[in-house]
Amino acid sequence: MENLNQNKKGSFLPIIIVMIASLVIAGYWDKIPIIKDSVHAVLNPSAGALLNWNVTWGMMLIVLIISLITTLIQKYATDQKALKELRAEQKILQEEMKKFKDHPEKVAELSKKQMEFLPRTFRLTSRAILFTGIPFVLFFRWFTDVFTTMGDPIFFGFLSWFWFYFIFTIVFSGFLRKYMKVV
Repeated sequence: MENLNQNKKGSFLPIIIVMIASLVIAGYWDKIPIIKDSVHAVLNPSAGALLNWNVTWGMMLIVLIISLITTLIQKYATDQKALKELRAEQKILQEEMKKFKDHPEKVAELSKKQMEFLPRTFRLTSRAILFTGIPFVLFFRWFTDVFTTMGDPIFFGFLSWFWFYFIFTIVFSGFLRKYMKVV
């Protein structure tokens, strides 16, 4: 019966496979030309055209599009209702912990309870990795090639492409998640 319940919860095997495939793709990017050439054939005329038009605004649009796609995948590939319920339970536990802040033994007990949420939360949120893991690796490898060829442009006078991507992904994703009500 317990084995049946574990099967219902889902397996981490597909996520592990995607992560390993992503590492293999990243590792063989320069060693197997078909990987690199195929990605460049697809992204150069689309995302590359945006960067050639205007590096800063083109990158901003690319980051916005990637953030939108990621947010949509997160919304529709995860069980939003279960996540909301889980977050509500976690919030209740945090409030309980605040009440008992002067009772370390009670806080420890509640902390242990809170740790039990981690595997469930990870299982619910990690499904999106199945759809985004490999494309992210391909995009990042492509970005590295393109920006190296461009002479490593600096955005706003001080940001490398990675930090530009990182910061604007957080900004755009925050707005999109709030607007689309994604947990």
